[in-house]
Amino acid sequence: MNLPFLKYQGTGNDFVMIDNRTKIFPKKNTEKISQICNRHFGIGADGIILIEEDKEYDFKMIYFNADGSETFCGNGARCAVAFAKHLKMITDKTTFIAIDGSHFAEINNDLISLQMIDVNEIEVKENAVFTYTGTQHHVELVDSIDNYPVFENGKKIRYSYANSGSNVNFVQQINENTFRVRTYEKGVENETLACGTGVTAVAIAMHKTKKTNSNLISLPVEGGHLKVSFSEENGSYKNIFLKGPATFVFKGEISI
Repeated sequence: MNLPFLKYQGTGNDFVMIDNRTKIFPKKNTEKISQICNRHFGIGADGIILIEEDKEYDFKMIYFNADGSETFCGNGARCAVAFAKHLKMITDKTTFIAIDGSHFAEINNDLISLQMIDVNEIEVKENAVFTYTGTQHHVELVDSIDNYPVFENGKKIRYSYANSGSNVNFVQQINENTFRVRTYEKGVENETLACGTGVTAVAIAMHKTKKTNSNLISLPVEGGHLKVSFSEENGSYKNIFLKGPATFVFKGEISI
């Protein structure tokens, strides 16, 4: 059977988008998911996103990493919102459900502002910060990020965490409210050009450790530019919004 798909990218994070309202995609076939995401033998993507109907929300987003593991993805969610609009399931505002809970989003041309989950638990370590922003994130400041061994060090740190491990973000402060970020993503098992949940974790970590007093953080990544805003009260972070572009790349069909 041939199944139509669209390819989207958000600051270089790229995704295969599938309208799964008929629920025919083989969700448990991790080998097939990995093959589709393979950049040499498949379409090539950081992950696959399925859009399904939901009784309480505008739509349901299901995200699979390139290894077939299910999680949440911030840039993927922004692309899911753009795809849902393409499918005429929404207009310029939406509330949808994902594995980590419900999310509000707003579309302004190709820029999509996505509300993330509240963050209440932040573990400040000697040289790093660990938190959960829809998935697990380790945040670590470095002096010079250009030639930093993101893959080598990221892989070591990723597996130093128990259970499913952690994404790893390396950060260089540029000025009071600007932090450049490079991320090693678990599930992809490589550096990606951007990570939405990652830059969200970075923004919160930098505020928590008093590297910045701003509640609007600018975050250059390898694939472009993202922004994160939030409010903070007694160490809890709420009204967190991830903002950046979501762009259609191409469409096609894949055999399943």
